[in-house]
Amino acid sequence: MRHLIDSTDLSVAEIDDILDLAQKIIDNRAAYSEMCKGKKLATLFYEPSTRTRLSFEAAMMELGGNVLGFSSADDSSVSKGESVGDTVRVVGCYADIIAMRHPKEGAPMRASMVSPVPIINAGDGGHNHPTQTLTDLLTLKRERGQLGNFTIGLCGDLKFGRTVHSLIKALSRYEGINYVLIAPTELKLPGYLIKDVFEAEGLPYKEVLTMEEVMPELDVLYMTRVQKERFFNEADYVRLKDTYILDKKKLKTAKPDLSILHPLPRVNEIAPEVDEDPRACYFRQALNGKFVRMALMLKLLELA
Repeated sequence: MRHLIDSTDLSVAEIDDILDLAQKIIDNRAAYSEMCKGKKLATLFYEPSTRTRLSFEAAMMELGGNVLGFSSADDSSVSKGESVGDTVRVVGCYADIIAMRHPKEGAPMRASMVSPVPIINAGDGGHNHPTQTLTDLLTLKRERGQLGNFTIGLCGDLKFGRTVHSLIKALSRYEGINYVLIAPTELKLPGYLIKDVFEAEGLPYKEVLTMEEVMPELDVLYMTRVQKERFFNEADYVRLKDTYILDKKKLKTAKPDLSILHPLPRVNEIAPEVDEDPRACYFRQALNGKFVRMALMLKLLELA
């Protein structure tokens, strides 16, 4: 039985296989509409979510399956003191696969140790978000035609941004990628990722304070929001939340084929005026998330 806790749980060949299956689903959705008939997905979301939870639920329903679960810990027996392990053991009696989001790093990993069914990490604190990474990879492949041989700017909250952490680890296994880390000093990428990924693998990277100084060289710009829920001090959040706002003016020096990604939700880090720019990929990216989760569940349930 396979789980997906970290993006590195999958080999490059397995990732490519999932992305290929996702593209096949996009090309012929009707062929996959009954493949999970009789199967049930449980969504255990101990932390608020809109896109990820609904994306998982839509994915299972489009495969012909059913969904159960909760969207808040307050709506579950967690409010009575039940442990994650006990919840998973019980829910595993009712469902064939579980998608879990939890505010504590490592909670899905602990759940996978006792679960009778496959566990998918749908985000654990500031640690990992592997299905968002698969979504990002599918989007990059569809928008740019390949995974590799581009310069990517990662902008905003690189300290707490689990989507950034997962994406860096996944992209590090593809060739020819240059990394530009755009963040204020307080939200720089954690040192362990610099050491364990960039320095250990000998990957080219640089850290800058503004997107304007590097915009002309970027092929991909991955924007992130400053996450209020990760701050212990609201004053620090207020001070940093508007550090980077992408607008038409900043895009004047960008390449005509720049791909702008954002894992969403957006607060104000991308001005609405950018939405109509053909280089804005983030709503197409959200749609890709449904298809890649369909492919992942088929693989973990050994149905494709």
